[in-house]
Amino acid sequence: MPILSLAWKSLLNRRFTAALAVLSIALSLTLLLGVERVRHEARAAFASTISGTDLIIGARGGGVPLLLYSVFRVGNPTNNLSWESYQAIAAHPKVAWTVPLSLGDSHRGFPVLGTDLGYFEHYRYARERRLVFAQGRPFDDLYDAVLGAEVARALGYTLGESIVVAHGASDVSFARHADKPFRVVGILARTGTPVDRTVHVSLEAIEALHVGWEAGAPIPGLIPSAERVRALDLTPKAITAALVGLESRVATFEVQRHVNQYPREPLTAILPGVALAELWRLIGMVENLLLVISGFVVLVSLLGMLTALLTSLNERRREMAILRAVGARPAHIYALVMGEAAFLTLLGAALSLASLYALLILTQPIIGDRLGVFLAIGSPAVTELALLGAVILAGLVVGSIPGYRAYQLSLADGLSLRI
Repeated sequence: MPILSLAWKSLLNRRFTAALAVLSIALSLTLLLGVERVRHEARAAFASTISGTDLIIGARGGGVPLLLYSVFRVGNPTNNLSWESYQAIAAHPKVAWTVPLSLGDSHRGFPVLGTDLGYFEHYRYARERRLVFAQGRPFDDLYDAVLGAEVARALGYTLGESIVVAHGASDVSFARHADKPFRVVGILARTGTPVDRTVHVSLEAIEALHVGWEAGAPIPGLIPSAERVRALDLTPKAITAALVGLESRVATFEVQRHVNQYPREPLTAILPGVALAELWRLIGMVENLLLVISGFVVLVSLLGMLTALLTSLNERRREMAILRAVGARPAHIYALVMGEAAFLTLLGAALSLASLYALLILTQPIIGDRLGVFLAIGSPAVTELALLGAVILAGLVVGSIPGYRAYQLSLADGLSLRI
């Protein structure tokens, strides 16, 4: 204890240099822990984007593209799934439920999804959590719309607002369906998934918007009014994809094979979990690279602490010699330097934790709103504690180098210095 007290007083005597070393360790360790926290939460949010769905079916193509445009609303399908094929698959005896998805339009940069009421009943995320309405109700009129939490927050919409859907992803004046505005009747609670950034309307509404549109453009004089469209047959001719739930998980591969070998048109059925794992493997290199870069930053900060200790040790040779002269043994000198290294590392680790939680509090709503990733503000995870322990151990190893150097200094080495 006297040695640790002396080490603490020694650091206070060199508070400016010590503070710089602590700050360097804290900033680098905050970066490392921050990357690990974001990586862990992003992986959790990614894996929990869709739950309880056994298969996703769409036009023939790769599993990852199908997952991206049907679940994450990223990219565009190469082809559509015909309504007749969708109904035939939905009628399969081992299919419990299906949810059709029709994508392609947008509203002020947010994707518009055409679906049916089964979407609000069967869509699950984060281990079987259901969609909950923060305000309002599901759509029941042709021109009703249900907003995701992020859409409502970003655009400042409330119930009863009138919104206009644009054709395609570009929200330009000539591509807007301004003659058929929608009324906001519901706002979903935040989920941390792409649902938050989606405008939900009925399948019939998607068909109603495109009556009189050919090749992506309106035909003058052939577009019926919003009320006249209500009397038309708005059964969709094709959809983008469909979510499928089965009577039993045992039937998964049987139904998947049935869809993949469907004779009427080329289709693909994927298992969401498998596709998610494949997609994460594709982007996992980026997270590992960030972790490695953060590790090197921590290493540089520890080398900076080593440099500071060695530099100060050279300036404190007379101090060490005086300690030896008053009875301190070489082991005491070694413990003194190791104590200083331990204090610097522990203070840096404590400051990094405080900085991490301060950043989480400040950035949690921003990252949640912009990226849809919820950063949990809880106790450190096992991996974060392991990283902290590894850095503290590395700090002690680094501190042992100047400690051993001080251990080797003789009494005469310090007392023979000239001023």
